[in-house]
Amino acid sequence: MKPNMHIEDNVVQTDVLIVGGGPSGLATAIHLANLMQEKQVKKRILLIEKGAGVGSHILSGAIIKHQVFRQLLNEKEYNDIPFDSKVSRDAIVWLGKNWKFKLPFHPPYMGNKGNQVASLSHICRYLAKIAEEKGVEIYPGFAVNELIFENNELVGVKTNDTGVDEHGNPLANYQKGSSIKADLIIFAEGSKGTMCEQLIKSFQLDKNSNEQMYSLGCKELWQLPEKRLQAGEVYHTMGFPLSMREFGGGFIYGLKENKVALGLVVGLDYQDPTFDIHHAFQIWKTHPFIKKMLAGAKLLEYGAKTLPEGGYYAIPKLYVPHGLIVGDSAGFLAMPALKGIHLAVYSGMLAAKTALHAIQKHDFSADSLSMYEKEVINSKIYKELYATRNVRQAFSDGLLLGGIQFVTQLINGGAGLRGRLRPLSDKERTRKLKDFKGKSFQSRFHNYFEFDKELTFDKVTDVYYSHTHYDEQQEPHLKIPNPEHFRAYNIETYGAPCQYFCPAECYELRADKNGGQDLRLHPENCLQCKTCTIKSPDNGILWCLPNGDNGPDYRYM
Repeated sequence: MKPNMHIEDNVVQTDVLIVGGGPSGLATAIHLANLMQEKQVKKRILLIEKGAGVGSHILSGAIIKHQVFRQLLNEKEYNDIPFDSKVSRDAIVWLGKNWKFKLPFHPPYMGNKGNQVASLSHICRYLAKIAEEKGVEIYPGFAVNELIFENNELVGVKTNDTGVDEHGNPLANYQKGSSIKADLIIFAEGSKGTMCEQLIKSFQLDKNSNEQMYSLGCKELWQLPEKRLQAGEVYHTMGFPLSMREFGGGFIYGLKENKVALGLVVGLDYQDPTFDIHHAFQIWKTHPFIKKMLAGAKLLEYGAKTLPEGGYYAIPKLYVPHGLIVGDSAGFLAMPALKGIHLAVYSGMLAAKTALHAIQKHDFSADSLSMYEKEVINSKIYKELYATRNVRQAFSDGLLLGGIQFVTQLINGGAGLRGRLRPLSDKERTRKLKDFKGKSFQSRFHNYFEFDKELTFDKVTDVYYSHTHYDEQQEPHLKIPNPEHFRAYNIETYGAPCQYFCPAECYELRADKNGGQDLRLHPENCLQCKTCTIKSPDNGILWCLPNGDNGPDYRYM
């Protein structure tokens, strides 16, 4: 991967620009390079990634439906993919506070027979190597914060200015951001991508879509004592510490070299303003089933990310003149299997097919690029998402009603009891303190908030294991645009839910000099999961892109 782009007059020109170095962006690059070689087309493909390196911001479970890679790669390339292990045991365990029950069956869509356990960050690094061998130019460490329009048409993106202090003033090392222009831009930023969000808003691509729904996953990687867990041994958990109001569950994936990946994924449509997913994850580890597994083990790495779960009805329009949306940016994640890597790769391949078509015709209009959406609609992506089109929305009403509706969906092909369900946004689902009915998370688990730093960890300690770093001299990327309104609304009315939902303690509530409460921001902790932009009431928090190569540096996530 190249450290620098050749820049003239602060403008970089390319034929195809891919924003994001995850599985969808890399699949697009590889397949397009293959197609261009096959058709003897010579065009420049440039991929930019905001992380310090490809894979540094990539986090997933991950259990992968790997067959799609046989379509993307040749036999040798496929055989060299660094999968960790094939699933050898697959069980779902219901947890009570001090008991467990192994389900004698797998609910539909949740089995993992034949799938591969892997580190997605490792997979992406491997795919980047393959792409570069095919002539794709990859530039990590470049954050883009602005779409460029000319004559009301998308023509490029602009990278962040660097060498700016915390007040926005240029320093001695100031460098103006560069404009990267292209005939075609493919947005592959992953969940809640900044540029993709701007694109969707600019062109109202979601006007016929449901509100996107998200979950937040917290994950740790541990080194186990020898022979504690077999590679490929997989467990998913339901129940403790979640109530019937909260949708989610845990995962435990055995890896080679006596390592285990484990975590907790919880839907952000919960109502309790005091609910804390990171702390719920730590409490989950105290269950005897997990505690016994981790006895004598050592924490190696921590991370967190959001997942788009809205499914079929939340997919936006996928194209604009000169632009396409792929992968998690488009919401291609299958529920309830909670798998999207195979769909991300497949969408990248369809985008590449469309890109070649547009290049050969030299036509990047909406009519030309609509081919991509038609390909997606006629593909296994829509088939898989349509069959479970109401699943996630149904569970917003609780596990009991959600379960009933899920069963009816299995019977009537995904329609459920009421046809298309239109959920509130995740932030709208949050209740005001005075309106929340039931026992809060903080009161339910008040005896659990002492972390021993052997099995359980506070947020700041966990962040240390994410290898997160930020340039000290830069404008803070976390902002409260209206502090007075935030204090009256988010703090006094909702109890500052940001102090709970953030998995990295970027938001600290403290007493101010007048005896009230104020918020201290810690952008240096940020894992770039963007939960704050999803869950903060009344859009009270503004998340901006920090400098490129800042943020977490995942090694095995």
